[in-house]
Amino acid sequence: MKRLAVLLSISLLAGCASVAPRVEPPPPVFADASFAPPSEPVRTDTLFELSPEMRAYLNSSRFSALLRERGERHGLVDALYRKSDLQLEYESSKTRTAAETYAARSGNCLSLVIMTAAFAKALGMPVQYQNIDAQNTWSREAGLFLASSHVNILLSDRRMPNVHSPGAEMQLLVDFIPSDAAARLRAHAIEEQDIIALYANNRAAEMLVQGRVNDAYWWARAAVQARPKLVTVLNTLGVVYERSGKLAMAEQTYRSALAREPENVVVMRNLQPVLVDLGKREEAMALAKRINSIEPVAPYYYFDQGMIALKDGEPEKARSLFEREIRRAPFNDEFRFWLGIAYARMGEIGDAREQLALAVEHSTRRDVRDQYSAKLAYLRQISMNARRSVEPSRYQ
Repeated sequence: MKRLAVLLSISLLAGCASVAPRVEPPPPVFADASFAPPSEPVRTDTLFELSPEMRAYLNSSRFSALLRERGERHGLVDALYRKSDLQLEYESSKTRTAAETYAARSGNCLSLVIMTAAFAKALGMPVQYQNIDAQNTWSREAGLFLASSHVNILLSDRRMPNVHSPGAEMQLLVDFIPSDAAARLRAHAIEEQDIIALYANNRAAEMLVQGRVNDAYWWARAAVQARPKLVTVLNTLGVVYERSGKLAMAEQTYRSALAREPENVVVMRNLQPVLVDLGKREEAMALAKRINSIEPVAPYYYFDQGMIALKDGEPEKARSLFEREIRRAPFNDEFRFWLGIAYARMGEIGDAREQLALAVEHSTRRDVRDQYSAKLAYLRQISMNARRSVEPSRYQ
């Protein structure tokens, strides 16, 4: 799964030693009176609640047998994720509660972590959440850039209440990427309150993608209430204000985020056009220069240039540009798909099929995977027809 953020990546601040006392940035300002009530309940208190169906599964003879056979931790993971049982699917279109994930049999990594934690806590297992220190993966929907980062969970033996106990045998890493890759990634511990904030933040981002700015505000507000100093959620609240035309409040919220992380280029990129719209052009130009010194090439730059080349009938140029973007984001399914299209227009069907297969593999949404798969099937049919046309006939 992926955790969504609107033009941002997760960054949790660690305290820094300083001679002078640190001046706390002003708290974020809410604008409840400017938004209509939410169209659906905005709740985070039920995030880890087990549904009656989950409790029935927890008490089933099949589940109990797995725990006896494999041990509690391995038995739980086998019960939840092996194909013969629940057949859970990775799917990123919505971030779900534990009960919703179980009912849908699908979820992104945050949803799956929440559901795993809910079962583990019901069994009395200590859990530890982790954020993975890896480069964010960018995607784009509804005019929004979305940065996806990754979380996983450690399960400890209930007889060892200290989840930080040394020794790998005392902790079981549950991740939704291959275990050998997960073990190589650097991670740092986060608290359950962070998980709650990130859940609400994801819901806010999903509302923004759907154009439901009013609902996005209430979810962003809930995220900030859960973790007022988390730059990720402050940035999302700023985006909500910007999308609703409240530019002064957007500026204030972005500045609050930058006061906590002065080098956060994502927040800078959001603040810069707001300053332009507010008539603060000199400051906006200075900020643009600062952004350029940190990150000269914005996400999707080479991809957008490649799409222009493809439209202009230059597939070879498009291929080169898509490849440059893929070097920066190798797991972006959209980049792989359009690289495959460029190869197809060059007549290189084998390479096109390879890239479309990778697009299917990397996609995190069922509907998008179906689209890619249909195109891949079409190219496979072309290849088969081409092979038949060049095969010599037996009756010549």
